[in-house]
Amino acid sequence: MNKTIRRASVFTLLLVFALLVRATWVQFYDGQALADDKNNRRNTMALYSQPLGNIIVGGEAVTGSAPTKSGDLAYKRTYTDGSLYSAVTGYSSQAFGATQLEGIYQDLLDGSDTRVKSVMDTITDKRADPGNVITTIDPDVQKAAYDALGDKKGAAVAIDPATGKILAVVSTPSYDPSRIATGDSEAWTQLTKDPEKPMTNRALRQPLPPGSTFKLVVAAAALEDGLYSSVDEKTKSPDPYPLPDTNRELGNENPNAPCEDASIRVALQYSCNNVFGKMAVDLGQDKVRETAEKFGFNDEEQDVPVRAYPSVYPSDMDRPQTALSGIGQFDVTATPLQIAMVSAAIANGGKLVSPHMVSQITDGGGDVLENYDDSAETKEIVSSDTAEQLQSAMQTVVEEGTGTNARIPGATVGGKTGTAQHGEKNSKTPYAWFTSYGKADGKEVAVAVIVEQSNASRSEVSGNGLAAPVAKKVMEAALKN
Repeated sequence: MNKTIRRASVFTLLLVFALLVRATWVQFYDGQALADDKNNRRNTMALYSQPLGNIIVGGEAVTGSAPTKSGDLAYKRTYTDGSLYSAVTGYSSQAFGATQLEGIYQDLLDGSDTRVKSVMDTITDKRADPGNVITTIDPDVQKAAYDALGDKKGAAVAIDPATGKILAVVSTPSYDPSRIATGDSEAWTQLTKDPEKPMTNRALRQPLPPGSTFKLVVAAAALEDGLYSSVDEKTKSPDPYPLPDTNRELGNENPNAPCEDASIRVALQYSCNNVFGKMAVDLGQDKVRETAEKFGFNDEEQDVPVRAYPSVYPSDMDRPQTALSGIGQFDVTATPLQIAMVSAAIANGGKLVSPHMVSQITDGGGDVLENYDDSAETKEIVSSDTAEQLQSAMQTVVEEGTGTNARIPGATVGGKTGTAQHGEKNSKTPYAWFTSYGKADGKEVAVAVIVEQSNASRSEVSGNGLAAPVAKKVMEAALKN
């Protein structure tokens, strides 16, 4: 063999060796990364090659799977009453991925979760029968909240204070996940570009100024700290309250309300800004923050199991800012979930059971893989005495104060209204809040409602006028079941 042929042969063998090394590397090292790549169409084909498991509400599936008529995907995701439950389910789309419960439990719902695989499935790498997600949502309570909000932009959350079960999560305007399940790009563009943001979960993931509903937290801090021994002890609160270190004053919406030196009960009844602004300054921001964080504010990992956006009580405020924080303004923000948690803890004797909207997950045969009801954590937020006093004061708000539209015959109802300023110098329509609890015949529920926008004129926007009637409908549905 001459020298040239020998060199060519060696070079060819080196090329073959390099190809073998590269093939081995791809097979054993890059293979998993390629398999997991979001742009790998085979993953989507595998996901929709058989029916998915379901999300269950009230014993009935609100999701489903239907055979497709064309294309390389055998099935598509379907939704029953999609607009009603979208804030709970999220969506599972052939093109746009999955969100909320659909995303969190995707492996369970598509049968790839190791917990639903038998030994034989593991050996053969066969996809197991998918599991199901059983929610805590009560369909009657969910529908009552959705219907009551109607064409208003807003949200509602209802919680069973004794168990932490979330009975309703509603965000309006809503959307039907079926529209984007098959990857309809036109529908996706329309929904994502809509200025009303129907795909935003306002109940869990849009913190806004809570306004006067935050006064419950400040009142709890004052009672726990001993600043005041009772909700009926008179406070030292000038009306209007001169904001410290400024030439401004903090007045009240109703200048004729008996807010000067008002007790906590009267101050909640008439929603006296002067009382709670001064109370926050007297306590100091650190003590208010400590109580707020016990209720759940500033929690970066608030999972229900959908990750809720943190509700915020700010730091490093000066005294005027601390006063404004006492009435739920300045940089204080909260989700409806967080405000419902405040009422739930108060209604439950000062103890907060961790809120959750999934009761159980099961395998394809119905065997329970995990029971979240049994593992719900309970924390004491305030003493039972403080909780009882605040319950009583909240009842006064509904019976004789600013929350009369939440009265329910035959039920004990306590509440707190809120009207939060919005925009520079309060230039935009305020947010209307109402948070409450209701008890009747051994049943109880805590509710928070926000109405961001409605057809009402600015002068008619109030927690009692817009949000309390929604909360009433939700409480009625929960207490009659």
